[in-house]
Amino acid sequence: MYQKKILASDRISELEGFAVPIEQGQSTMNTVKLGNLPSEGGTRGRTYSIGGANCMPFHLWEGDMPNRPLVAMEVFDTVSEKFPDVLRKVYGDLLNNPAEMARVCVDEYGADLISVSLEGTHPEKGDRSAAQSVELVKAVLAAVDVPLIITGSSHFEKNNEVMKAVAQACENENLLFNYVEPDNYRTIAGAAMAYGHSVVAQAPIDVNITKQMNILLTNMGLPIDRIVNDPLTSPIGYGVEYTYSVMERIRMTGLGGDKMLLNPMIVAVGMECGKIKESKATEEAFPEWGDLASRAAYWELSTATALLHAGADVLIMHTPSAVASLKLAITDLMDVEIFEGGVR
Repeated sequence: MYQKKILASDRISELEGFAVPIEQGQSTMNTVKLGNLPSEGGTRGRTYSIGGANCMPFHLWEGDMPNRPLVAMEVFDTVSEKFPDVLRKVYGDLLNNPAEMARVCVDEYGADLISVSLEGTHPEKGDRSAAQSVELVKAVLAAVDVPLIITGSSHFEKNNEVMKAVAQACENENLLFNYVEPDNYRTIAGAAMAYGHSVVAQAPIDVNITKQMNILLTNMGLPIDRIVNDPLTSPIGYGVEYTYSVMERIRMTGLGGDKMLLNPMIVAVGMECGKIKESKATEEAFPEWGDLASRAAYWELSTATALLHAGADVLIMHTPSAVASLKLAITDLMDVEIFEGGVR
């Protein structure tokens, strides 16, 4: 458990003559557990909890963050032709071996979680079957001992079929099914309840829809501590400031007493950054932009860092160097020292 270090006082009294105000939350964020150990009916060698804070992100002079934010990396059932060339060079043949890629992401790149993208199940993007998806998820479960996120496609009918099959085949693993939304939540949420999993509730950068999704899911009977919210996001330069403001409002409103806005949040940083021009445009086309590999990594890292401060509890990343830097930043932020007179 991460705790603030108190060197002289449990409150900040002064900072160069300025009285620092303390704004303590009225509520505590819900805690969501990811993965199950063998003793709990699963097969994971380690599990994590997210959420549980009673303050704004890293405001450790005002409260506690018992669980650090987690960094997930993604593997794919089918690699899109739009996948950035700079990342193809990083992963090479691993892109076609998701189980081995997952192992490398955990053992070599330090991923806390693995997101298994099943985009290839979409009828227009490969139409992979539910049985193929079950086989893939089980292979990844066998390759790594961390909890898994299962990210489906946007084709509701096919995605429902796939997610139900994976939920049943992996009963009690406590997978995190990503995602449900207002027009398509009952089937996947029902499967999660029946087979012991959790879900991501997605809302289009909207505080009210985020709250609505949590109400709909809990009214079905899904426990509130098995729901993670995805506010949707954009990269730096493409609207991230709007996402930041919405995430901040969700966190502040929850801490202010709204029990339906107290859930941890997840963001898909790698996927969003991989879509933009700055992650793909060649150095020949834009020589003033500098080295492409560095540019893409810095763009992903900058976006992730902004969303980390906005309240993200899980960040799904694609670039190994960005992952390493983000994990160092998280460690530094969680290790803040509080002393009489300020923060260091």
